[in-house]
Amino acid sequence: MGKRKRARQIARLADRYCVRKGKKFRLEDIDPADTSGVKSQAHALKLLEQSTEVLRDRQEKLYAQDRWALLLIFQGMDAAGKDSVIKHVMSGVNPQGCDVHSFKAPSSEDLNHDYLWRTDKVVPERGRIGIFNRSYYEEVLILRVHPNLLTAERLPRHLAGKDVWDERYDDVRAHERYLTRNGIVIRKFFLHLSKAEQRRRFLARLEDPTKNWKFSINDISERKFWPDYQHAYEAMVRHTATKHAPWYVVPADHKWYTHLIVAAAIVDTLDELDLAFPEADKAKRKELEKIRTALLASPD
Repeated sequence: MGKRKRARQIARLADRYCVRKGKKFRLEDIDPADTSGVKSQAHALKLLEQSTEVLRDRQEKLYAQDRWALLLIFQGMDAAGKDSVIKHVMSGVNPQGCDVHSFKAPSSEDLNHDYLWRTDKVVPERGRIGIFNRSYYEEVLILRVHPNLLTAERLPRHLAGKDVWDERYDDVRAHERYLTRNGIVIRKFFLHLSKAEQRRRFLARLEDPTKNWKFSINDISERKFWPDYQHAYEAMVRHTATKHAPWYVVPADHKWYTHLIVAAAIVDTLDELDLAFPEADKAKRKELEKIRTALLASPD
């Protein structure tokens, strides 16, 4: 089976989780433990290996063609597996063509600028893949669950009223439309984790000394706001899923399945760009022939 056909078959696994029109989206319709279309973990790992091979090829062409950029955004509750996805899915990609940026609590400098400032600085350049581990979407997630945090942004009072969330959805949609029109392809992934699985992963972190560093007491505190976060994530997808910047709501209770779905979605996206290595024009071919002649004429 050819690489393109094989990649397309794998990509179909991700189609069912892609939200391009969010108006009627309901988070409860996606089962965090879903593994549809995959027979077993071993089967998933085999498909992931195939996807990674195809991804490596597409990324090389993306870099060489130097026309498009790809921005991947990952959101999810603590322990949803964002780090794990980035590590496993992008493991075969040439690091020269890929940049990863993690966005934690904003610094004082960040807070002295508009909320898109710190992510705008690191939007990927042409030919590269940029990965955001959390992003500007925190502005309609954490801040929506904890609106008191808005005061740290020191907005004029009339700009932080009851319409602030709808206005930010508008801003984000416009921002992503602008980036898309400039050749930056955007794909967004919400890793949909169940509360029970989060608890299991938290306990595993506590029991494994090598993972203790990942744990914070704040993680437990935020579990109290689980329903509020679910509402915020659902609203985020509903208001910002578009044809040009869709959300993939990926079941995250089984990491092996999460990795496969994300990889499939990325490969499918790159295939849509019809990437190819640039062909040398007449002048370039003439230059290369001169170089070849010179090399053949030179001693060892």
